[in-house]
Amino acid sequence: MSQSVSLTFPDGSVRSFAAGTTGRDVAESISKSLAKKAVAIAIDGTVRDLSDPVADGKIEIITRTDDRALELIRHDTAHVLAEAVQELWPGTQVTIGPVIENGFYYDFAKNEPFTPDDLPVIEKRMREIIQRNKPFTKEIWSREKAKEVFAAKGENYKVELVDAISEGQDLKIYYQGDWFDLCRGPHMASTGQIGNAFKLMKVAGAYWRGDSNNPMLTRIYGTAFAEQADLDNYLHILAEAEKRDHRRLGREMDLFHFQEEGPGVVFWHGKGWRMFQTLVSYMRRRLQGDYQEVNAPQVLDKSLWETSGHWGWYRDNMFKVTVAGDDTDDDRVFALKPMNCPGHIQIFKHGLKSYRELPIRLAEFGAVHRYEPSGALHGLMRVRGFTQDDAHIFCTDEQMAAECLKINDLILSVYEDFGFKEIVVKLSTRPDKRVGSDELWDRAESVMMDVLKTIEAQSEGRIKTGILPGEGAFYGPKFEYTLKDAIGREWQCGTTQVDFNLPERFGAFYIDQHSEKTQPVMIHRAICGSMERFLGILIENFAGHMPLWVSPLQVVVATITSEADAYGEEVAEALRDAGLDVETDFRNEKINYKIREHSVTKVPVIIVCGKKEAEERSVNIRRLGSQSQTSMSLDEAIASLSLEATAPDILRKRETRRSKAA
Repeated sequence: MSQSVSLTFPDGSVRSFAAGTTGRDVAESISKSLAKKAVAIAIDGTVRDLSDPVADGKIEIITRTDDRALELIRHDTAHVLAEAVQELWPGTQVTIGPVIENGFYYDFAKNEPFTPDDLPVIEKRMREIIQRNKPFTKEIWSREKAKEVFAAKGENYKVELVDAISEGQDLKIYYQGDWFDLCRGPHMASTGQIGNAFKLMKVAGAYWRGDSNNPMLTRIYGTAFAEQADLDNYLHILAEAEKRDHRRLGREMDLFHFQEEGPGVVFWHGKGWRMFQTLVSYMRRRLQGDYQEVNAPQVLDKSLWETSGHWGWYRDNMFKVTVAGDDTDDDRVFALKPMNCPGHIQIFKHGLKSYRELPIRLAEFGAVHRYEPSGALHGLMRVRGFTQDDAHIFCTDEQMAAECLKINDLILSVYEDFGFKEIVVKLSTRPDKRVGSDELWDRAESVMMDVLKTIEAQSEGRIKTGILPGEGAFYGPKFEYTLKDAIGREWQCGTTQVDFNLPERFGAFYIDQHSEKTQPVMIHRAICGSMERFLGILIENFAGHMPLWVSPLQVVVATITSEADAYGEEVAEALRDAGLDVETDFRNEKINYKIREHSVTKVPVIIVCGKKEAEERSVNIRRLGSQSQTSMSLDEAIASLSLEATAPDILRKRETRRSKAA
């Protein structure tokens, strides 16, 4: 009696198939057209080859339009890249070629490294291989056979990879025509299903297995998509991102620089520091009335970090120093703080707290230091020394939901002031490794789930929400706020994290209404996260065309002729009196030259004054990025620009006062 396999389909229907039935057979049993479109199957969510026998479970037929097919397309493209390289340069060894975010790469051992000029040649051969439409077929080899075959081909790196595979694990060999490679799989049905929406991006050096003691290989990066429109959009975003790169704009706008003597820390120039302080001042105003701004020490004894748990969890990322006393027994180990929370706990604990005082909200623009590998450093986006707009709320269990909603309203309002409209809020739930009882986690996750539903309901669908299972911090669940910039990139910035761990470790308590010591709920929150990174995001989002209220230099007054210099100085002084940052340009240069020069440095407004303007007491206003100019009276210009240069939160307060007065 033959065995059968029971499959449950997405519509809930259940069908039986003979043992040994493949995914392709199942697709064909539904329709010939589906079988033609199919590229793989998923059994209970695990993607497998279309040629694999099916097993009991939930089955899905995956086509190229399925999101899961994108990883297969990129994986298969990497294999085609390797085949093309070995066809063009016989004797080249292939090593590993994984799928990565937005694409794939493959590392090659070749006597002469590849150059960018080789990429079009390789791409052309790849398209020929795809056109051949050879099927992907899988064989299972013994360890001995795999080593023997690869050794005979001179593929020494593949032999090493075979040795690294644990005993008892299948050695899968995938063919595409006559060419084959060692691979876990899965793959699509044939090379033709890859399509032509791919591009090789760049070449780079890479050590074998990332170890500088090993040979240097050549890495070829590529990307691939299901449709040409998706590839075109991605390449457009890359081109836009390159134009908006905050490091280049930082140089052009004279904002900051980095140098080897201070790896990963920012050298702020005058204009950049003004912009940084504008952001801090704005955030400071947004906290007035609700938060106490505090400042915890920069350097603390390691015992504090041992109590907090950071010494065990985070020690390798901390900057440490040993201070020698008069006696070796007096040597002490200190650390630069990588976060502000342990210091805030100490401030909360100083003096007895009553439930009547809660919630207590402590905020700090704290300078923190974290060791990041040199290869991970990236301008303002990834640094070793930065400022957090950090806060910690100490509250009762009953206050937790209201505090999370209050934080949410503040975060969304801040993002809106900077023009970010598309926001996603996701709840990260308990990880496998965590502290605290299941009862505490149940309570916190229940409260935060209700808050998430409220956030979605109040926004009337404007704010998207989601769940990140198992992505919470080890000490509690958290909200993650992700914003989308002008070219569609997503940036995770704000967080709200519930913490059971630190109050317990440090013995923090308040006196409740029954005169009992009670552990508070501690909520960590950040809005910008890293002030440096947030500024980098703003610079790239606006492509350096900063809103007038954020721009470090708001106006340049430029004269056409020396006869207008006195009037130009009067205009500049009037604008300064109105609170704007203004510079003058009275050089003996043509006005078009001056305009071009200041446009390169991204000055938002250039006011042009000539003899005519001086006589009429008017100005000509040129906006960054515009070829046109607007003429208006000096008084009108001052009123208009001073209003535009006022931060949104100040404008709201003015409007509130006017409404109350009315």
